[in-house]
Amino acid sequence: MGDVLHAMPAVAALREKHPEWFIGWAIEPAWSGLLQASTDFNRISHKADRSGSKPLIDRWHPVPAKAWSNRPFAPSTLAEINTTRRELRAARYDVCVDMQGSIKSALVGRMAATPIFAGPASPRETPARWLYRHPIATTSTHVVEQACELLGAAVGETLRPAAVTLPVNPKAELWCDRLLAQTSSIRDGFVFLAPTAGWGAKQWPAERYAAVAAALGRAGFHSLVNEAPGHRFADAVVDASDGFATSVPCSVEQMIALVRRAGVVIAGDTGPLHLAATLDRPTVGLYGPTDPSRNGPYMTDSSKARVLRHESSRTDHSRHAETEPGLMQISTDEVVEAALELLRSGQDKVKL
Repeated sequence: MGDVLHAMPAVAALREKHPEWFIGWAIEPAWSGLLQASTDFNRISHKADRSGSKPLIDRWHPVPAKAWSNRPFAPSTLAEINTTRRELRAARYDVCVDMQGSIKSALVGRMAATPIFAGPASPRETPARWLYRHPIATTSTHVVEQACELLGAAVGETLRPAAVTLPVNPKAELWCDRLLAQTSSIRDGFVFLAPTAGWGAKQWPAERYAAVAAALGRAGFHSLVNEAPGHRFADAVVDASDGFATSVPCSVEQMIALVRRAGVVIAGDTGPLHLAATLDRPTVGLYGPTDPSRNGPYMTDSSKARVLRHESSRTDHSRHAETEPGLMQISTDEVVEAALELLRSGQDKVKL
């Protein structure tokens, strides 16, 4: 989710400059709900709005790479890969840009067989560079700005991060309204907690999220906890929250609807935090082994973001299983204080 969201401001900038260009996106189907496409690709169709502006992209191509890796030798996997290759080549793209910098994304990019295939000169996974025909060096610090440099150089333009409009799914909006109406403890607004992370070193302990939920609950703010598939973190948070938190399993479309309404989102360096930043919602980011100057919440109004990182934390993407020691130095009191500051500030603005 985070990689998609970080690439979107660059694509939005390209769309603004060239509304007539056909833009496609190869994406894991699980994250396709983040994209506005002008074709109905087994999901809600997003047409041009009344101003005449086009959706972010024209088409998305499903790349179920996670499923492929779970069954690499199955005949169905080979068949799906061949179908993806045929679809990408049939679209006859002129330029392909690997915005992720992984071996997986670079291999998918090569499938398109475009005259220009560009990617970062220093990709996340070094071997990916060997697959690019046009490696591009970037100098910006934040990944959102790096994406603009990368995409801009590939098409010969200067791009600056542009505002992103996320889809509004009517069914998800209705689901969200009903959920909030049924949660009687939500009075002055609610907090959205996303306690899981991509790897253990970035994950603040569940019991601390629970303590934050309990403290915010006593201040009048109920917490909804993102129930990520395959994790039991949400249950652990809810069980220790003194009744002030509720676990919420949701799709990407439903999460967008929830985050749009959240008083504040509290999370580590993970997808839901960057979703909140894209939606310009108040965020409290808990950082340890990743550098917020590179991966911090990138939003229009920086006053809505609070980034907590202890001075002892050191940047390390080694994907250790245990919580990074510096991240452990962030106290629940610090998080509660930052969240309440944002929550109360938001209430004051509403009253005005």
